[in-house]
Formats: sequence, structure tokens, C-alpha cells
Amino acid sequence: MYKEIKIDPITRLEGHGKIEIFLDESGNVAHACLQVPELRGYERFAVGRLAEEMPRITETICGVCPTAHHTVSGKTLDDLYGVEPPPAARKIREFIYNAFMFEDHNLHFYFLGGPDFIVGPDAPKAERNILGVIAKVGLDIGKKVIDIRKRTRNIIQTMGGRVVHPVHCLPGGVSKPMTKEMQEEFKKTAEDSVEFAKFSLQAFDDIVLKNKAYVDLIVGDIYKHKTYYMGLVDDNNKINFYDGWIRVVDPDGKEFAKFKVKDYLNHIAEGVESWTYIKFPYLKNVGWKGFVDGKESGVYRVAPLGRLNASDGMATPLAQQYYEKFYETLGGKPVHNTLATHWARLIEAMQAAEAMVQLINDPEILDPNIRNMDFQIPKEGIGVIEAPRGTLFHHYETDENGRLTRANLIVATVNNSAAINMSVEKAARNLIKDGKVDDGLLNMVEMAFRAYDPCLACATHTINEQWPIQIDIYDANRVLINSITNT
Repeated sequence: MYKEIKIDPITRLEGHGKIEIFLDESGNVAHACLQVPELRGYERFAVGRLAEEMPRITETICGVCPTAHHTVSGKTLDDLYGVEPPPAARKIREFIYNAFMFEDHNLHFYFLGGPDFIVGPDAPKAERNILGVIAKVGLDIGKKVIDIRKRTRNIIQTMGGRVVHPVHCLPGGVSKPMTKEMQEEFKKTAEDSVEFAKFSLQAFDDIVLKNKAYVDLIVGDIYKHKTYYMGLVDDNNKINFYDGWIRVVDPDGKEFAKFKVKDYLNHIAEGVESWTYIKFPYLKNVGWKGFVDGKESGVYRVAPLGRLNASDGMATPLAQQYYEKFYETLGGKPVHNTLATHWARLIEAMQAAEAMVQLINDPEILDPNIRNMDFQIPKEGIGVIEAPRGTLFHHYETDENGRLTRANLIVATVNNSAAINMSVEKAARNLIKDGKVDDGLLNMVEMAFRAYDPCLACATHTINEQWPIQIDIYDANRVLINSITNT
């Protein structure tokens, strides 16, 4: 008889999910999966709304990724209305966006994923959090983490209007110019961000890379999958968070595809499973072969590890140095080890910090010409951006008055959904033997999904009459008293 183990809820992520592990009669793992029980309806209730409302609607999908959804929605409106933002507007958008990438990556390293290494994967669960991190590294460093995040988030607050749900992106530009006083304040924050990125990478070196047990865990087979990788790159194949080419490399690191976002439907298809509300994108030209890796499977990965593997390098000098050390240490490209994503994330934080310095020192960012309103009659708009958690697509179709008739969102985390399930099952199979399970082992199973920094609040976002919905109603003693379904 099968025995079921549930990790419900899973922890240190945005959104809700649970892991189910099924043991066979010998106590070994027969199957495991990550199930996402929550549902969003954004693609449906966006229909009929005015397109210019979309940057303010889609960003409410969650509280962690709003700047990514807001910015890509603004880019999608640029395409929809056929307008190119003036150079100053694009630089303001990119400056805000790099500040967001920097603070978000540090959020994950210090608050969500980092405790597994800084405190330890098998430490008491009451200590595997930011308070445990502060206890380990000291109060002064804890204050340093909080201070730099507060100052970079202040950039979003000041230029974006709101820190959680900004309002600066408009079709053809941004809502307000940058002043000389703002520029001077932000210069110091950008320069300090570079120093903080150096500190974080040194901390990773000291805490993780000098610990043989951690290195063995990273390079071992428990958290390893050979997949395709995807990410945005510039004309020189260097990582670009804001715009560029979508590049895909195969499990051997060879370029498989390189295309502009307008052609994304020629390369990406989306599948569904009956047991979860998350969707499973895959490479259309390879095909869906199920939850398996290898060159014959269309499963691909995005986010920091995916971006580094899909690129030929970083776009800024210090980040490039750390990129070279990353591959030299881990044995060359591509790196298939999922836990290496934590290191890749810090390298990307360095690029974001350096990009902030470059952009804020560009005199053109003060140009008051921040909006192009030479709008064309809307019909269809497609946008893409690199969210911290991966490649994010928005696609709108409208009538001639700009009201949406169709919307499609491929949210960053969704691109990784098949790989996350594969990682959870592989970790469970390798860690749970002969029925021996404890809290530390279950946390190590959770580490398999946590490395991806998933945002499950964003990841489920469509509903129609074909999708089964079941609502279970429990009494105060958690006894099921009624179950309602649409099937």
C-alpha cells in the first residue's frame, strides 16, 4: 500500500503550493510532485478592459513581481500603439527595472533561499529564516541588508510612484522626468549597490564555496537536470534584463533558437495537467515528452541559471569576472546543477547594480522629453522582459478602440514549472530511502523548488469552462462537509 507524505504549505516563496510524495511498500519514493492549488483569472477578466489599464491591472497579480508585470505591460502597449519611447524614458524605465532586479535578487538570497545555506539545510526550521540569518552573520550585516533594499526600493517609490505597484509606465514613455536632485541621490545608492553586490558574492564564497559539504550538494546529482535554457540577450549575446533577442541553447550549450518576441508562438507551446492549475510551457519544435530531461524533451529552464547558460556572458565588467569564475569553478558551460542558481542570482545582482551606475551617470536620463504620443490604431501588442524568475511574456489583442479582446500571459515561473516538478521528484527519490523521513530531509526536498525562486501567485492565471474547479468546504474541526465542482 502506498503511503503519502504532504509538505503543505511549502515555505519561503511567493504564493501557495504543496508537495505530495508517495512511498511504495519499501518506503522508497514512487512519485512526487509540486501541486499549485490556487487559481488566477487575469487573462479572462482583462478581456473588455481598456489596454492602457493593463500595466496597473497585471501588476496586482502578486506583491513580489509587480515591477516586472508593470514594465512588460508598458512595453506591450508601446508595441500595441506603435510608439517608441524617447531615449530618456527608456533609460528611466531601465534604471528603475535594474533597481528592482537588484533588490528582488537580494530578497531571495537573504530572506528565502539563502537560509538553507547560511543557517544550514538541516537546522531547526524555526531558525531557517531571516532571523536565523541575522543570528548567524550578525546584526550589523542584517542592518546592511535591510538598508540597501530600502534605498533601492526608494528608487521605485520615487520614480515609479509606488514601491509595490508602480504607475510610471505609460504607452510611449514614462509619467515623470528625473530631476538633478534625484539623480544625485540615486548615484550614491547605485554605487553602494555595487559594493553590496561584491559583499554578497564574497559571502557566498566564504559560506558556501569554502564548505565542501555544500559544494558537494551543489555539484552532485540530487539537484541536476540536463535541459534546454532560455533568456534575453543583446546583439552580442550578453544578458539583458529589459529587451533583446530570446535565445535558447540545448543541453550541450549549443544555440538552438534565437528570435524576437513577436515570433514567440512559433517556438513556445503550453500544456496542462489535470492535477494542478499551473501550466507547462515547452519548446514547440522539440515537443512535449512528459517530465523528463535531455535533448529529446522540450522542457526548458529560465531565471538566473537559464539566463547565464543561454548567454555568452554578462553585459557589465565586474559581473563578467564573476561569470567566468562561476563556469571555471563548476566545470564549464552549461551548468545543469539547480542549486547553482543561487550563485547565478548574485552575479545577476552585480550586473543590475553596475547597470544602475551606468544609467544614472548618463546625462540623457535628465532629458525632459519622456513620452512619444504618436499613437497608431491598436490591434495587437507583444512584449517581453526578464523577470527575476525568468522570461515574462505579455500578449494583447484589441478592437479599434483599444479594448482587449484577448490576452495571453506566459509568466516567468511557469516556464520552469515542468523542471520544478522534475527537481522535486528527483530530490525526493534521492533523499528519502526505506521510509526514513525527517524535517531536515523534507526541507532538502523543498530546496529543489526554492532555488527557482518560484512565484506561484503569478503562475496560474487563466480559467475557462474546460478547467475543472473543486471547492471543498470544511467545518471548524476541518471535517469535509461539502464539495462543489463544475465537472
